[in-house]
Amino acid sequence: MKIDFRKAEVTRAGQALELSAREFKLLRYFIEHRGATLSRDELLNEVWGYNAMPNTRTVDVHVAWLRQKLEAHPRRPQYIHTIHGLGVQFTAVSGCAGCAGCECEVRMR
Repeated sequence: MKIDFRKAEVTRAGQALELSAREFKLLRYFIEHRGATLSRDELLNEVWGYNAMPNTRTVDVHVAWLRQKLEAHPRRPQYIHTIHGLGVQFTAVSGCAGCAGCECEVRMR
């Protein structure tokens, strides 16, 4: 996987992935906070700019869409994991600006 934040481009196995602006922003937030368990409230606040909205499924839907696009096997995710009762965690993949054991290349600038 290659992610170029300057160009807002993501490719997997040489194929360009079409991400919405919100999906791209969510992916960037995940990468910047890789390894951390991020609550839905935090994601709503930081990625959407909303205060807590307890009944919204916005985060879940966008995470599912991102999984469908990034993961080779979305039902058995390698990168984006749901931590039941707590939130979502992005597991690093190599070359992600210093993370270990991943297969992606991230260009931050």
